[in-house]
Amino acid sequence: MKKIVFLLLFFTAIFGYSQTKVSGVVIDDLGEPVAFANVLFKNSTEGTITNDNGRFYMESENAYKTLIVSFIGYENKTIALSSKVTYEMKVVLEESTEQLNEVVLIAGKQSKKNNPAVDILRKIWAKKRENGVRKFKQYAFDKYEKVEFDLNTIDSALMKRKIFKGLEFVFQDLDTSRITGKTYLPIFLNETFSKVYGDNTTKQEKEEVLGNKNSGFDNNQAIIAFVKDLYQDYDIYDNYLKFFDKSFTSPLSRTGVDTYNYALRDSAYIDNKWCYNIVYYPRRKNELTFKGDFWVNDSTYAIKSINLEVTKSANINWVKEIYIEQDFDVVNDSVFLLKRDYMLSDFSFKKKEKSKGVYGKRTTVYDGYVFDKERSKDFYKTDGNPFDPEVVVKDDAFWAKNRLESLNKDESGIYKLLDTLKTVPKFKSYYNVISILGSGYVEIDKWNMDIGSVYDVFGFNDAEGPRLRLGARTYYGPNDPWRIEGYAAYGFKDHKMKHGISAKFLLDNKSRLIVSGGNRRDIEQLGVSLTATNDVLGRSIASSSLLTVGANNRLTNINLSALSVEAEPLTNVRVSVGGTFRTLSSALPNDFSLDYVNLESSGGISSEVRQFDFNTILIYTPGKRTIGHGVERRDINDNYSTLLLNYTKGLEGVMNSDFNYSKLQFSYSQPWQIGGFGRLYSTLEVGKTFGEVPLGLLNVIPGNQTLFSNYGTFANLDFYEFITDTYAALHLEHNFNGRLFSRIPLIRKWNLREIVGLRGVWGDLSDGNITLNSPANVNTPLLAPSQKIYYEYSFGIGNIFKIFRIDFNFRGNYLDAPEARPFSVTGSFGFKF
Repeated sequence: MKKIVFLLLFFTAIFGYSQTKVSGVVIDDLGEPVAFANVLFKNSTEGTITNDNGRFYMESENAYKTLIVSFIGYENKTIALSSKVTYEMKVVLEESTEQLNEVVLIAGKQSKKNNPAVDILRKIWAKKRENGVRKFKQYAFDKYEKVEFDLNTIDSALMKRKIFKGLEFVFQDLDTSRITGKTYLPIFLNETFSKVYGDNTTKQEKEEVLGNKNSGFDNNQAIIAFVKDLYQDYDIYDNYLKFFDKSFTSPLSRTGVDTYNYALRDSAYIDNKWCYNIVYYPRRKNELTFKGDFWVNDSTYAIKSINLEVTKSANINWVKEIYIEQDFDVVNDSVFLLKRDYMLSDFSFKKKEKSKGVYGKRTTVYDGYVFDKERSKDFYKTDGNPFDPEVVVKDDAFWAKNRLESLNKDESGIYKLLDTLKTVPKFKSYYNVISILGSGYVEIDKWNMDIGSVYDVFGFNDAEGPRLRLGARTYYGPNDPWRIEGYAAYGFKDHKMKHGISAKFLLDNKSRLIVSGGNRRDIEQLGVSLTATNDVLGRSIASSSLLTVGANNRLTNINLSALSVEAEPLTNVRVSVGGTFRTLSSALPNDFSLDYVNLESSGGISSEVRQFDFNTILIYTPGKRTIGHGVERRDINDNYSTLLLNYTKGLEGVMNSDFNYSKLQFSYSQPWQIGGFGRLYSTLEVGKTFGEVPLGLLNVIPGNQTLFSNYGTFANLDFYEFITDTYAALHLEHNFNGRLFSRIPLIRKWNLREIVGLRGVWGDLSDGNITLNSPANVNTPLLAPSQKIYYEYSFGIGNIFKIFRIDFNFRGNYLDAPEARPFSVTGSFGFKF
């Protein structure tokens, strides 16, 4: 959510030349738009098809004097172009009255059988593993990537707004997009040059970044990380292409014939190779699909060039246009290698044609291919952070040599423009406001400190009543080798101050050796997680949620001190060893008890737990990518799995610790992209406690008494409803991304998204632990789901007004439990693509 807010607010607030340009709309004689009509320059292979609204834009570096527009069932329209630039054309197609002797299918619903385009597509499938770098055992190539953001649809009204007073100089030189025909102002540019090595026999690949250059925001890793996450690599031969957390069906997919219409439009020699031109467009609206065309060789069935444009009706938010071009070079008679990849995205709050927004453009150029040079397995072992934007910053001489595509006039001017803007006080003010909204922190440069997070200032719970919190952290830069962070909070009902403070130091960057520690005294809701909280500053939303179901009175006073050492001996393998000491007591003793049997205490009962634990944690995150080399790094992808193994040993007598026990826990989380059917999130967690411990140290099945949907919790369980020392839990949540709703005519225009969930847990509680905690059983029944698996299922509707989601949760069993909630409604909101 924060990533999208940051991008839209930042680029909205601050801000080619060709021989022939045309744009307009194609309609029929009744004034209705003609979607997917063919638009070509006469006597050329350069063309496009209209979008869902009948609109088109096209430009060429060549000079053309005639435009041809065609559609099945209509007369072809030939239009003379009197000037190099012709915008806002209105092309009216008339119905054909002639009986055709031979029908050439170029639009409309296409047959899957006896279709030459589909026959060619099947040959592409058969040959796709033999094309490109796949033909060789090993490969290597140079890769130059250029990512640019532009403020688009600039008009005189925008220039005269008060927000730009004093910044008029940025509008002196404007250009027009060759894709959309809109004026734009470049405002951000990032360049990266790297060497890529791969081995198809061992399925290994390594990218070595040799240079990076950033315009204006070298230290803002939020922007850099967002860009890297936004524009990840893809392969057009794959069945599905992932953009903006969505899985689009590729026009070359094996499932493409069920998703797209295909038509053979033309054939021609391109680079001395005979190629077929195939047009494709979606069979249905509101699905994650493209429209466009591609040229394919007649013998190798390798793609020579392809363009993809996301259809207007696609179920995606905040993105008005996505346009992709890929060109391939013919190295010899049988090898087609990717030469250039261009992608344009038009980000906007609205999808209306004239709405203002931000272009995001990525151009990737490939060169210097070398094949069948074998390298050792050790060569492919990457370090923990292969991309370090500060270390690889290079001078102009490096870029003059390695820039595989020259910057145009506008791109070259970005560096100078941003250097100038950074000296303008008004620009600094805009930047600071948007930075606060994106990061949640207020930067105090004079003190090298951030104040925040602003999103945690207010809270409420039954023990504290209204709560105020103020936090701060040191911040010299995004790659600080150390960081100190803390907060203070005050409850207006209990009139008590709370605090938390932590520090972490990076001792060795190569092994990611980090020492951290801290202390927290606060009120915590511990019943929302199966794992004990060892994060000194971590606090669940349920601890001070403004909106809850029932009484949130099972709260705990916690005094936690922690010290740990962490290292990353292998890429994405983290090992942490440390110790924690905590004291636990009920924050509301009349409503919630942590009492347990203690024959050594007066009265035979103790109300406070003092416990020292030794912890060892192993975390493996295969496929995870990060950015930065300081004590804190940023993730730049979210499609990796997480495996966690946690061993806790309680040591009786150390610092007057009360209990001797062992606890072993394992969890596995994995997102699954299920082709064009959306994304499945899964989490499996198991654990066992060896020994007898009080309630505060047992495993509480996580309930949810807030009104917010919270993955990993059970929506219809109250806090502490089930308590275990042995458990196994599974959470499944699948988001169809509108796949089902898009087939319902009455609601498909709403772009709703369907989410289904299933979660279950089995657990047990030993007789020894029941006996030990019998005093607490008075107001906290010690129940475990041991007789049968407790389960819930849910149905959700997402993307309501683009920001809301509602979940309807149903309790599957244990309905005879006191005050059991058989049904609940939870929700969430956020900006998602």
